[in-house]
Amino acid sequence: MVIGPSPAQTWSTSERVRRTVALLSRRGFALGPERLGGLCLGGAVSESDVRWAVAATPELTLAHDLVVSRSDAMRAGAIRSRASAHESDAPLYLRMTAQFVRRLVGLAPFIRSVSIAGSLASGGFRASDDVDLNLIVDDGHRHIAYVAVNLLGLLHALGHRTKPVDDLTRRPLAPRLMTANLILERSQCHPLERQDEDMAFEMLMSQPVFGLDVFDGVVDANPELLDHFPQLGYGSRELAIDSDQRTRLPAWLFPAALDGAARRLGSAAWRYMQWTRRNKPEALARVAFVRATMRPYTLFDEADLT
Repeated sequence: MVIGPSPAQTWSTSERVRRTVALLSRRGFALGPERLGGLCLGGAVSESDVRWAVAATPELTLAHDLVVSRSDAMRAGAIRSRASAHESDAPLYLRMTAQFVRRLVGLAPFIRSVSIAGSLASGGFRASDDVDLNLIVDDGHRHIAYVAVNLLGLLHALGHRTKPVDDLTRRPLAPRLMTANLILERSQCHPLERQDEDMAFEMLMSQPVFGLDVFDGVVDANPELLDHFPQLGYGSRELAIDSDQRTRLPAWLFPAALDGAARRLGSAAWRYMQWTRRNKPEALARVAFVRATMRPYTLFDEADLT
């Protein structure tokens, strides 16, 4: 049997650019022609090719030096403002995140890989945002990992109570700062149930900081991800940290049998946070959207609690 190129690689440049813009739009982001070309679905294209595609595609336009759909043109100014804030705000939070991850993996030996996700990885971070982390953990430890991130995150946030907040990051005791965005068990990654372009894009936009070999192993085990974004094969490693195995707590302290209790504790905490947002429909809608994009990997869905 002859295996041909993936659909993403056979589409026209205009179609690939259009679909990449749509992927970004669903996440509330947009990019300029040069960076968009580097992240294009089906493989990188030149800035000039992106500009040509915009000119040839009626539903796309350039606004505030960003490639957006015409329906998003009114939001381009706000997105550009985020990109400008990223340049000034991100360096501090990248250093802070590296320090947090180093402490986290030292205390939680069942965490095998950590990547920065969300706005801090995508180039649209501002100081009122939280830092999203994607984790790969040992089997039977998803909820333990969730509790570990949130407990350590709360302790960390107590030292940053003057941090700017918005409706998504405001919390009663301390701001929402370090959070778990996606937690996968190792067996869920080999193979991934989802290997669509949205999942591939999530992996592409992630910035691995710990467990690079584990992250790369997921990419190798799911070649369809590379069909969507060949760029995954040569991701950035500039944020990687080292973790001295001798400083990590022994794994036997965290048996998988604890995951049930962690699930109940984590669920109660998560539902309480949603209750505190009950009068903030935009925040609730954003949470619902993010969870929808992560299924079937979301924690604390009804099926997860049975």
